[in-house]
Amino acid sequence: MIRFDNSYARLPSGFFTRTAPTPVRDPSLIAVNEELAADLGIDAGWLSGPEGLAMLSGNALPDGATPIAQAYAGHQFGGFVPQLGDGRAVLLGEIVSPAGQRFDIQLKGAGPTPFSRRGDGRAWLGPVLREYLVSEFMAAMGVPTTRALAAVSTGEIVIREMAYPGAILTRVASSHIRVGTFEFSRRAAIRSGCGF
Repeated sequence: MIRFDNSYARLPSGFFTRTAPTPVRDPSLIAVNEELAADLGIDAGWLSGPEGLAMLSGNALPDGATPIAQAYAGHQFGGFVPQLGDGRAVLLGEIVSPAGQRFDIQLKGAGPTPFSRRGDGRAWLGPVLREYLVSEFMAAMGVPTTRALAAVSTGEIVIREMAYPGAILTRVASSHIRVGTFEFSRRAAIRSGCGF
């Protein structure tokens, strides 16, 4: 079981959109990062069980979760875009670890959000496994980065240049706030006449 304390969801609604993950057909567990789970105060056995798998796949929300897609701005394709956002990631919420540190729990590949721009919001297995391995390697080398808590297959096909098996990565970070979050905030303040 996970206890959430969702400070980001208490910001004004323009900073995010409430967005639930899209359920998947036939999820199965690929990997659970038991060491990271222990650091977060999450029972790895629970994560590996039916309730944990339902949460990791987006098929069920645990009590206290407040799923959102974050809004931000940034540069894309050579130009500044005043509103981007999480197009395939849903932040379930924040937890406080036994050490008193705050961490986001995010599902990447959890389905479309209002920021998907007609995309399917899904991820396929190759990039999910690559991010899982690379993020954990970087963390082991002492490089601050997102961490991988779990990877699940969805039992569905994702179409890119061809058909691939679908998957979802559960990411953990002390925050998913980006430089673009501040750029978005500044633009919003300017539009409302409160420029800074």
